[in-house]
Amino acid sequence: MGVRAPAVAGRFYPKAADELATVVDGLLDAAGVGSDEPLAEAYVVPHAGYQYSGPTAAQVYARLRGHAGEVRRVVLIGPAHYVPLTGCAGPAAAAWATPLGEAPVDRAALDALTERGHVTVDDRPHEPEHSLEVQLPFLQRVLPGVPIVPLAVGVSRADDLVPTLLAAAGPGTLVLCSTDLSHYLALAAARRQDDRTAQAVLDLAPDRIGLRDACGVYALRGLLAWARHHPLRPALLQLTTSADTTGDPSRVVGYASFAFHRPGGPPPLSAA
Repeated sequence: MGVRAPAVAGRFYPKAADELATVVDGLLDAAGVGSDEPLAEAYVVPHAGYQYSGPTAAQVYARLRGHAGEVRRVVLIGPAHYVPLTGCAGPAAAAWATPLGEAPVDRAALDALTERGHVTVDDRPHEPEHSLEVQLPFLQRVLPGVPIVPLAVGVSRADDLVPTLLAAAGPGTLVLCSTDLSHYLALAAARRQDDRTAQAVLDLAPDRIGLRDACGVYALRGLLAWARHHPLRPALLQLTTSADTTGDPSRVVGYASFAFHRPGGPPPLSAA
């Protein structure tokens, strides 16, 4: 029940607290999102280094800045890149640290999920993992002090995650799914593949998202199955690649941000 130390500070984002705060605030300000943007039930965010996917991730977090009083906890779901995993694993830690301080883990919520058999407690997938950690500095700037429920999602069927999210979500709970899209294709091929994946998200069609379409494929498929069950309405906020920030079109990674609103919420947006 200790504190998870940062695994990728100084690599995916700045290690110095003042520099990190400046970078995050700059990304949020540059997102160009008004303070009147409505809060969604769930979002999809990318998880590469901030210099690559930070602007696309900021499309989500800038929308959260005006809703700090409405969010009681954040459920984070994403892949385990380094440790083989089946199902969902939560950490044993009481908090996760970044250079900006400690983000408290909602132990009561996580323990309830564990007792119901939705989650196993296993720190091994979380220790080296960046997919959830890189979300924390953004959350610490826009939802300070709000507890997190970090879940690494491994091999599973889309419908397997539905009861987990039904048990974890509820009033005041925000769900964030962390995933990147295509990896290391030439720009034109990446755009074609990511366009297909984005359309599958908008159609709430997890069966149309293949293993090579998103590194967080199991979490993403599960989110879509839950959104279809809920039901929620997806909106594309931004679709980009690493070429948009690096200028190199030879081997790119795709990034997307989506919002999932209740029916009657904002209409789908065009990709930026």
